[in-house]
Amino acid sequence: MKVPRLPVGGFFEILVDFVRVTFALPFDWIKVILLWVNEQLVFLLELPPFWLVAIMVAVIAYFLAGKRVALFTLAGLLFIAAIDLWPETIITLSLVIEATLLALLIGIPTGILAAKSDILDRLLHPVLDFMQTMPAFVYLIPAIMIFRMGAVPAVISTVIFAMPPTIRLTNLAIRQVPKELVEAGEAFGSNWFQMLLKVELPQALPTIMAGVNQCIMLSLSMVVIASMIGAGGLGSVVLNGLSNLDVGLGFEGGIAVVIIAIILDRLTQGTRKEKEIAH
Repeated sequence: MKVPRLPVGGFFEILVDFVRVTFALPFDWIKVILLWVNEQLVFLLELPPFWLVAIMVAVIAYFLAGKRVALFTLAGLLFIAAIDLWPETIITLSLVIEATLLALLIGIPTGILAAKSDILDRLLHPVLDFMQTMPAFVYLIPAIMIFRMGAVPAVISTVIFAMPPTIRLTNLAIRQVPKELVEAGEAFGSNWFQMLLKVELPQALPTIMAGVNQCIMLSLSMVVIASMIGAGGLGSVVLNGLSNLDVGLGFEGGIAVVIIAIILDRLTQGTRKEKEIAH
């Protein structure tokens, strides 16, 4: 006996079409704003010469993560420039920065609210599970239908893909603040905002930074995948290597992505360690 087929795909298709048509004007404004921000980021990153950017990032790495990470950062960025992938790296970094900032602007406040509300926490759990287990490629489909091809759908799909760890770890971090500190803050007459700003967030910051680290890593991986919808950057280099069976080009793009991932990971880990030492 054949089981009747449920039109689940048709339901989501109707839903996406309804959202696209109903909110066409706000989506147009979102597209204009995100595209403008991306263009400004690319302009700022391309303005100084590559060697100056490499030195500046290496100096930041030195203060955040130490001498070894600084030397690796400098050597890695110069290596990327030497294999002529600096312009693609700039595009990738601009997309990662924009998507990460958006994910953090949405994810951290949402995580704080979830920590304060058990109802919201229970509602968010299945939503975040769904967002984290959905294959990354699926996010590209509605993004293309709503925003067409280019950098904007890449940023939107990246934000959705990279946001869940930020919400989860912010929620967890606030809930793990020792009750003794909260009670002490209440005894001194702190209101909700003062308690959050002066007690809970400073204590929760190392765990929140772990969420930031995961958000950046997921953003980078998704931006590479988003090259399939015209996002450009290092992902397009890997994609061209795959399409043309060019092993050398594919490995060059892949090595550049690995270098950028290691640098971003060590920088955010260095920031987290500093916060842990401070506490």
